[in-house]
Amino acid sequence: MQNIGIIGGGVLGVMLAGGGAWYVAYRHSKLKTSASTTKLATSLRDERTKSDIILNTIEDGVVFVDEQGTIQLFNPGAAAITGWSREDAEGLAWKSVFTFMNNKGEPVDEAETPFAKAIKTAQSARDNNANIASKSGNTIAASFSVTPLVVNQQVTGLVAIFRDVSAERQEESQRAEFISTASHEMRTPVAAIEGYLSLALNDKVATIDSRAKDYLEKAHASTKHLGELFQDLLTSAKAEDGRLTNHPEVVEMGEFMEQLTSDLHFSAQKKNLGMDFVIGNNNVIDASSPVTLGGSERVVRPLYYVEVDPDRLREVVTNLFDNACKYTDQGKISLGLTGNDSVVQVYVRDTGHGIPPEDIPHLFQKFYRVDNSATRTIGGTGLGLFICRKIVELYRGRLWVESTIGQGSTFYINLPRLTTQQAEKMLANQSVAAVQDVGALAPTAAAVAATPTPAPAAAPNPPTPTPTPPPAAPNPPAPATPVATATPAAPVTTPATPVVQAPATPASTPAAPVPPTPVA
Repeated sequence: MQNIGIIGGGVLGVMLAGGGAWYVAYRHSKLKTSASTTKLATSLRDERTKSDIILNTIEDGVVFVDEQGTIQLFNPGAAAITGWSREDAEGLAWKSVFTFMNNKGEPVDEAETPFAKAIKTAQSARDNNANIASKSGNTIAASFSVTPLVVNQQVTGLVAIFRDVSAERQEESQRAEFISTASHEMRTPVAAIEGYLSLALNDKVATIDSRAKDYLEKAHASTKHLGELFQDLLTSAKAEDGRLTNHPEVVEMGEFMEQLTSDLHFSAQKKNLGMDFVIGNNNVIDASSPVTLGGSERVVRPLYYVEVDPDRLREVVTNLFDNACKYTDQGKISLGLTGNDSVVQVYVRDTGHGIPPEDIPHLFQKFYRVDNSATRTIGGTGLGLFICRKIVELYRGRLWVESTIGQGSTFYINLPRLTTQQAEKMLANQSVAAVQDVGALAPTAAAVAATPTPAPAAAPNPPTPTPTPPPAAPNPPAPATPVATATPAAPVTTPATPVVQAPATPASTPAAPVPPTPVA
């Protein structure tokens, strides 16, 4: 029995010891979990505090919009820019707070806003040239970046970051105005210098030796380049501030590109480069000579209608083609036309040096040129691609490039496509407008034609001098009458009426002018 008691006591001791150990472990685990939770909560509070500090401190506006389009977050920077308080803005639709305006002060279509683009494409949308109306109605120049929150390929919200760039845009406008004025004023003397150099190089005008002629040719080429630079500067300034002349109309791109290809093949011939015109994906027309381009071959192709200014689009394609010729030593240049239901695509492809990947993002900036051994000797102003991009953007299009070093580059132009029905309707409207313009001018022209031409004023007759009658003959004095003597009556004498002769008509020939008296 004593042994049993000892054994039972040992078992109980072991159980108590094990239970105590478990309790200690449990308490330790609980305390550890509690400490981890506290630490996590503290960390989250710290992160929330940091986020609040950042959002409340930065000057940029930060807005969070949920999937219903309602503003859920509106930081103090956004309130300072828009004039809407946080309390007023949160809970409203973004359309109620952000009213986008164009440069003319007119509301922008909702589909063209960065919010709508981000929702539609599920990709980030940027607009560095946006204008918004503040709560008080003032127009504010702003730069927007809107990023969608995508979950399971569905947009569940938007985060918009924007800033007030009114001061920067005003400075840019002043710089553009200065460049525009300077370029305009400098074109006249440069054109005069170029003209006089051309005269000096003309063998029929001047005779110069070969050495002097070489100098003048270099001066003429440099002056011509300077004139092109001033013209490009003026065009770029106009493109930036919206003063670029633009007359859009309906253009069928197939016919337009065929004619343009026929005009451009001479540039390729000068460098012994081949040239072809590609329609769609398979129809390739050899454009190396106008004979093959305008021959009897006919290709069945769809009608690609766009609304552009044909002169401006010709300027863009010509610039891209000239660049392709300059940077291609051998091979060929391809002009292409294709598209789908919503887009018409034009491309210019070369087999030249190619463009380094690090230069492509900067290629359409002002004055940017690729600087390497292959292109350093090729002249240019660095403004051509910048102007091309601005022109394409006028028609809601896109211009970009894809390139591989050593294989060549391809520049693409995407333009919104018009359906045949839209194009026909717009062409009919253009015809009606043209007829109305002619009709409006017709009455004015008829009125001008019907206005009688006043007859030349007749030469005035010389004034007829009024004849002065001769003085009447005085009556003879009556003789004295003697007293008591009868006096016979005196005879009455009637004076003869004088004959008045008409004055001679003066000769029409004016009198000879009196010579001036010489000054002693």
